[in-house]
Order: sequence, then C-alpha cells, then structure tokens
Amino acid sequence: MSLTIREAEVIVTSPGRNFVTLKIVTEDGQVGLGDATLNGRELAVASYLRDHLVPLLIGRDPQRIEDTWQYLYRGAYWRRGPVTMAAIGAVDMALWDIKGKAANMPVYQLLGGAVRDRVLAYTHATGPDTPALLDAVERRVQQGYKAVRVQTGVPTLDTVYGVSKNGTAGYEPAERGARPAEELWDTGQYMRHIPGVLAAVRERFGADLHLLHDVHHRLTPTQAARLGRSLEPFDLFWLEDVTPAENQALLRQVREHTTVPLAIGEVFNSVWDCQQLITERLIDYIRACVVHAGGISHVRRIFALADLYQVAAAPHGPSDVSPVNLAASLHVGLATHNFAIQEFMGYEPLVDEVFPHAYRYADGHLHPGDAPGLGVQIDEALAAKYPYAPAYLPVARLRDGSMKDW
Repeated sequence: MSLTIREAEVIVTSPGRNFVTLKIVTEDGQVGLGDATLNGRELAVASYLRDHLVPLLIGRDPQRIEDTWQYLYRGAYWRRGPVTMAAIGAVDMALWDIKGKAANMPVYQLLGGAVRDRVLAYTHATGPDTPALLDAVERRVQQGYKAVRVQTGVPTLDTVYGVSKNGTAGYEPAERGARPAEELWDTGQYMRHIPGVLAAVRERFGADLHLLHDVHHRLTPTQAARLGRSLEPFDLFWLEDVTPAENQALLRQVREHTTVPLAIGEVFNSVWDCQQLITERLIDYIRACVVHAGGISHVRRIFALADLYQVAAAPHGPSDVSPVNLAASLHVGLATHNFAIQEFMGYEPLVDEVFPHAYRYADGHLHPGDAPGLGVQIDEALAAKYPYAPAYLPVARLRDGSMKDW
C-alpha cells in the first residue's frame, strides 16, 4: 500500500495544443496523473493547483480519495466554477490512478468492474459545404465509426463553430495569439440551412449511422424548439447544446415542442448545475466532462442521479482535454450502466507520444485497457520541449456587432 503523498507537480505542455497535468508521487514512489486542462484558461488552473492545492496534498494519505475530495471542496469557501472543479478533478484522477496501481488493477475494476465489453464512441466530421461534409463522413465510416457528429459551413458566414478552416476532420478552435478570433453568426441563415444538410447526410448513409449535431448554445428556447421539430424526420442520436442552460427551467419549452433527443452539460461543473435538467428529465444525455466536473468521484454522482431518471451519460471529451481525462472517462464508462457514448476526436501523433496510453480504439468503440490505474503515462522530457503558448477560443458577434454565445 502507498504511504503519504511526498510531492506533487504541475506540468504544462503544448504538443500542438495546451495541456495541464498534475503528477502526484507517494513516499514509496507510486505516481498518479490527473488532467487539469481548461481550454483557454489553462494557467488559471495550473496556478490554483500550484499555489493552493499542492501544499495541502503533501503528507496526506493518497488512499483516502473521498475524504480528500471533500477536504478540497468543502474546505474552500468559494466553491465550484470551472477552475476550482478542474483542479479538484485533477487531484481526484491522480489519486484513483495511484489506488489502481497500488491494487495492481485498472481503475474500472475498482469502480465495480465492467458492465459492458467496450464503449461506443462518436467522432467529428466537418465540411465547409455539404459535399465536403459527406466526404468527411464517408472517411469516418470507413474508419469504423458507428456514430458521427456532423458540422458544416453556413452560406454567407466565413467561419462556423465545428468546421475547420481547411476542411480537415481535426478541429481545434483555440488559436494561438494575443486575442480571440471573432466570428460572425447569423441564426436565421443557420436554421434555414442545417435541416437540408442533415437530410443529405441521412439520405447518403442510411438509417443505421448514428448522427449527432451541436448547436453550441446559439439559440433561444423558442428557436431551439423550432429547430428540434424540423430535425425530427432525420432521427438524430442527439441535438447538443441547443440553448445556454444556465436557466435550466427554460429547457421545458424546448422539451414541450420537440421529441428530438437533447444533450447538454459539457460546461457544467457539478451535480447542482444539472440537477433540475435531470430530475425533470428535460434532457436525454448529460455531457459533464470528468475533469471539469470534479473528477471521477463527482462525475459518478452526476451519472448516478441521471440513472434514476433514465438520462444517459455521455461525457464531453474532444482534443481539448488530455489523454489522461479520456482514459478516466473510459474507465467510468466501462463500469457505469447508464453510460451511452464517448466523444473521441483522437489526438495528433505528438500528443500520443507525450502521453503514451493503454486505451485503444477498434471498430467504432473504445476500451481503457487493463494496465493498473488509468493506464496513461507522461514523457516529461518530451513534454518539456513544448512550452505553453497562449491560445484563445473564438468569440462570436451578430451582424449588428453585438456579442453572441460562442
């Protein structure tokens, strides 16, 4: 068994994009890793860890995961929020990693064991126009994916959320520079255009391919209800983030007017952020991300609440969180009955070199692997070659110049 925590270190690296990793080391040399990446605000979490949490970890028993979670959460009078919860999430992941290594078991075994053999994955396909999108979906189908999130350009708009500027499948919106890029948004153009796009994808690929689409918080509840109703004929797996969900009660209006499945929650940080959405069953899928929702310990509470109301778990997990988070999400997914699907964009080869991992992809599914702990390592020498570089997510404006939710 591990003894007390001897040291903890925050590693910031940028092998193509920025990642923040917490490394905890016990007195007997056991190492645990946790992801602490918060896209566009990485250094805020790094500072929260270095300046506030790491000093509290030294000398603590790494086996007392729940007590440590409560200590860091209840011990900070200013609770919740993405920075605080990502920092706590990193500590929690690292402690689960240590516990798995101490027990010589993969983390999913410590969570009760597998309830499925593999985890369904969905990936992204993008195109500046419909023909390019259809080609992108075809490539993803050829790679074995059974579920694809489709995003496309909108006429008269130069840039649109979810569509890479060069038309490639890899989409990383956080651009390096001193200020965020500004995008123009036109809700009417989008709402008139997207039903035809999804109709074309469904016609080309048939009924068996799971189709997902992300609105990215752009619509009012009335607009979201209209869009949902217009997309019902295309049998979407889900329609994601149709409206900003800070006011959870507003989802009632959307729910009353469409049966399209709704997925929300990638910006949520705690069970309290989504309590009403789940208990009133205003959504079908909860998208809370493991790191941003306080780690494995807390996201399991969210998913357990969701299970009571037949809401499925489907964590946020694109390339703006590290392979450590993806591994944690897969361990939870393999051991969680109401887990439905895992987002998976994959990573550039350099990221996989910095973070060698045991998880694997095959035939549209993922598995966390059976290495002890989370099954992800970090090559610190290689990571050190790629220092942090400031990068911002874009902002959006309407045609009159006013700000719009990005």
